[in-house]
Amino acid sequence: MSYTQLTQEDVTKLIIANAHIGHRGMEKSMQYYVFGRQKDGVYIFNIEKTFAKLQLAARLIATIKNPQDIVVIGAREESARAINKYCRHTGSFGIVGRYMPGTFTNRQAPTFREPQLIIVNDPSVDHQALLESAYANIPVVAFCNSDSKLTYVDIAIPCNNKGKRSVGLMYWMLCREVLRMKGAIKREDAWEMADTFIQLTEEDIKKMENGEEEEEVEKKPEVKKQAKADFEDSDPFAQ
Repeated sequence: MSYTQLTQEDVTKLIIANAHIGHRGMEKSMQYYVFGRQKDGVYIFNIEKTFAKLQLAARLIATIKNPQDIVVIGAREESARAINKYCRHTGSFGIVGRYMPGTFTNRQAPTFREPQLIIVNDPSVDHQALLESAYANIPVVAFCNSDSKLTYVDIAIPCNNKGKRSVGLMYWMLCREVLRMKGAIKREDAWEMADTFIQLTEEDIKKMENGEEEEEVEKKPEVKKQAKADFEDSDPFAQ
């Protein structure tokens, strides 16, 4: 199996999590990753390109010997659990919630660090970390939506970086690829469930207790079927 081959199982996960759904706005630098546009004006990502960039990021991450030299940053609440789980499995250092200015530039700051790489959940929200990474010459991997600016971003992973299911799945897939490339797990083996990376609210916990989680997945079958058909019947790289 090729390392760049996207399996049908992964395609299904991406579609169910709405990871391929972008925003109504689009930055010119993100148009290469866009497959098409829905009737409501929302852009759809080419999921093969998403997976290819995710593997490229995983290769870069796997080359860094000390995992603590990688800092994962996310101010959005939806990314908290995913970042904590990612860091637990890979040994990276996580900054969840508010980013303290000067962390990468001020040696007197109590939070000062000198990472070799940072992973950013949303360039528009975590812009202070991006700016400081440019000052300190730190490479950046970022999960980018269709309206994300790529200023100071070295590797952009196109995806829905706002939905909790999508965010959780993308960190799960990145973590899985990193562990595979490091030889910690085999490519053909099953790994931890993606659901464990998804941020849970009190409402989600109640739904899980009442067995209502499956009903929510089936709310928008038409969008998922159309996206799946587009992937199977068209050449994504023709865009």
